[in-house]
Amino acid sequence: NSFVTRTNTCGELRAAHVGQKVTLYGWVQYQRQGLFLVLRDFQGLTQVIIPQDEAHSQVKELLSNAPLESVLRVTGTVSPRPQGQENPKMPTGDIEVKAETAEILNSCKKLPFEIKDFTKKSEALRMQYRYLDLRSSRLQWALRLRSRVVMRMREYLCNLHGFVDVETPTLFKRTPGGAKEFLVPSREAGKFYSLPQSPQQFKQLLMVGGLDRYFQVARCYRDEGSRPDRQPEFTQIDIEMSFVDQAGIQRLIEGLLQHSWPEERGSIVTPFPSMTYEEALAEYGTDKPDTRFGMKIVDISDVLRGSNVHFVQNALSYPHGSIKTICIPQGVRYLTNKDLGSLKESAKSQFNQEIMEIICRPDGSLKSLLTKFLSEKEQSELIQALNMQEGDVVLLAAGEHKQVCSALGALRLLSANLLEAAGLALRDPTAFHFLWVVDFPLFLPKAENPTELESAHHPFTAPHPSDVSLLYSDPTKVRSQHYDLVLNGNEVGGGSIRIHSAEQQRFVLEKVLKEDSEVLSHLIEALEFGAPPHGGIALGLDRLISLIVDAPSIRDVIAFPKSFRGRDLMGNAPDYVTPEELEPYHIQVSWPLEEKEAKKN
Repeated sequence: NSFVTRTNTCGELRAAHVGQKVTLYGWVQYQRQGLFLVLRDFQGLTQVIIPQDEAHSQVKELLSNAPLESVLRVTGTVSPRPQGQENPKMPTGDIEVKAETAEILNSCKKLPFEIKDFTKKSEALRMQYRYLDLRSSRLQWALRLRSRVVMRMREYLCNLHGFVDVETPTLFKRTPGGAKEFLVPSREAGKFYSLPQSPQQFKQLLMVGGLDRYFQVARCYRDEGSRPDRQPEFTQIDIEMSFVDQAGIQRLIEGLLQHSWPEERGSIVTPFPSMTYEEALAEYGTDKPDTRFGMKIVDISDVLRGSNVHFVQNALSYPHGSIKTICIPQGVRYLTNKDLGSLKESAKSQFNQEIMEIICRPDGSLKSLLTKFLSEKEQSELIQALNMQEGDVVLLAAGEHKQVCSALGALRLLSANLLEAAGLALRDPTAFHFLWVVDFPLFLPKAENPTELESAHHPFTAPHPSDVSLLYSDPTKVRSQHYDLVLNGNEVGGGSIRIHSAEQQRFVLEKVLKEDSEVLSHLIEALEFGAPPHGGIALGLDRLISLIVDAPSIRDVIAFPKSFRGRDLMGNAPDYVTPEELEPYHIQVSWPLEEKEAKKN
């Protein structure tokens, strides 16, 4: 209560305060028949008794008629609640404040929705009136926890490990590859700034500059359009170190998270387990596995290799051909025929992958279109390989390794959702399973043109020391020194050891990625001036906090988020500007025909 005129907050009064005269400020949360009201502030709730005697008639009238969510100042005496009227659910439930004087500091007009966590309101309405939504205890808790976590991170990095907090520019230039960047016009005709999608180049240049250890709570920008649960502006805990290897970065991040982890969410165990990219793909069908539950992908190619099943033999005849499965525990009990149909349809529409189911009957026999082509021995081997139990449902896919793994990985998650919706507890919502994924490929074929390559991470990532020679002979086989941190199936961080040789960086850009290295000439030149070996990582703060507080969306841990389509519904941004305002930037807007007509009308 320093620097303010209240004596106490609405959440701190207890039986020990009985008899004290207090001044409280807050919002009217609830009022009952002119007898009492509940006053709320950031810390909690206090019950205020409205006086009924003639001497305090003005106070009674004011408090009885104060609209909900009006801001009040109340002065009164702390009293114990009458016996039997205590409220054990409220921290202040043993006391009440008998009002003596009161003032409405600001009256509230009719609300668009009630300020209650359990009130159903559309997300669009919540974002339009975000300043009202922020009053909810759920958002207050999330934002305050976020602030605590960031403060502990600063303490760990700066005070305990000598990191320097450096702010890097927001106006920069376009970076080749990666996500699309927002453009900002300049007064020089035809020239634009770019908002950085991360401080990547600057943090590497700080290492060249000898700062040794850098970190920043960095604002980043990506023009990715309408992507679910993404924001055009977001926050990273951005870190870079000199003279470090992959293991050093991993230990730093494990210590950072352990130090800053909120006590109320339990404790986390370090070191985190590690898995290669190939292992993650083969066992979970994704590079960000949710390891809170099993249902791993099992390769049964060897079991069926000798069978006479045509589609099996056809799949195995191709390079990287395989037969893989996932086993859904108690699938017969929890999944309907409609559920199985939707799983098959999903694999077909998203991955062009056919799926066949195998059901384990109560007598231990198998029910499937496949079983009439299999001998008793092959069926027995199949049951053993999959550890099938009575009532399990197996989904089988045949085809190219990566496609089959990706399809089954997606079905694994969809199946888990269906099982949980039907009442089977599969993923513990209070468990936090961290995982390092390492040894990613350095390059991947471009989706739009598979004969060309793009960086799997970004063009500054160093090749794996064992694969450096392959960079010049067969770049598709090169592993990278790129590592991702995964939490409960969500990527919450990613980083790499960087290329610190100007020659190698120029080769990657020009020869492998076919990019114009001139755009990055400042960075390449800096590498020629004695750049130290260096590496780093960025943690996605919004995603990390949303997982810690179990929020349905990252928008629930950001004070003023954008909508699904990247709009600010409260301030109505982006917005139009006049031709006169655009003139200094040498820009004219070319309107689509329908918008021209709309503006005329």
